[in-house]
Amino acid sequence: MMNCRTVKQLINSFNQELESFYPKEEIRNFTGIILAHLLGFSRTDMLIKTDYELGEADRRFCMDALLKLKQQVPIQYIVGHTLFYGLTFYVDKNVLIPRPETEELVQWIIQDTEFTAPAILDIGTGSGCIPIALKKHMPQAKVTAWDISPKAITLAKRNAKANNVEIDFNLQDVLAPNIEISRKYDIIVSNPPYVRELEKKIMQDNVLKHEPHLALFVKDNDPLLFYRAISKLATQALNANGRLYFEINEALGKQTSHLMRNMGFKEVELGNDIFGKNRMVKGSL
Repeated sequence: MMNCRTVKQLINSFNQELESFYPKEEIRNFTGIILAHLLGFSRTDMLIKTDYELGEADRRFCMDALLKLKQQVPIQYIVGHTLFYGLTFYVDKNVLIPRPETEELVQWIIQDTEFTAPAILDIGTGSGCIPIALKKHMPQAKVTAWDISPKAITLAKRNAKANNVEIDFNLQDVLAPNIEISRKYDIIVSNPPYVRELEKKIMQDNVLKHEPHLALFVKDNDPLLFYRAISKLATQALNANGRLYFEINEALGKQTSHLMRNMGFKEVELGNDIFGKNRMVKGSL
């Protein structure tokens, strides 16, 4: 079995053990994340501190991490945290791992907003990455976040505390009938489930086997289920000139835009990610 007494041995062992599972660059990324997590190492430290000896507990962690990586467990779940918009978030199997395109959605909202102290609602908050990042960069905002999962809410509250922000988290199913709207919002944002069942065959095992399907998938016959429900809610819950923002399925940009226009939203605009794909949309009342 693998030898990981020193940093050099750890790197070599991970390369040998994982070469049939992952590309070299990805394995290098794994070892970098693990060494940063265990020892606070930078990428430079990995190169110049190769003889550094790991303690017994660190070696056990590395052995366990290796077994989990062979089972396609995401590295973020193994170390228990990830970076999003320059902030650290705890993550586990109860929430999706925040993605770069969601960072771009947050950036769009921050650059876009003309409100000095907006009331913001995030629907389907998961780890809390969207509302926490928004609150961190718009300290005057009053931010509310909903999720259907009690475990996700618990983790999101932990992330808010760790990042020193106040968010009002609520357990709420956006598909429930007759949701009571107790206040109005200037911004509503959501990254709802949008992956169609038919798209499972092109997805990687680390996502399919380990990330929560409740937060990922929708039925092929109604892929805009959540967009319809949230858009309808937003027509009642947004202030005049309020804005609705979504992360979207890149294959359904036109359909999502059409739905929002039919719901009465104006200035509906698709936004592209850094790869030029339609990954977000906004509209105003």
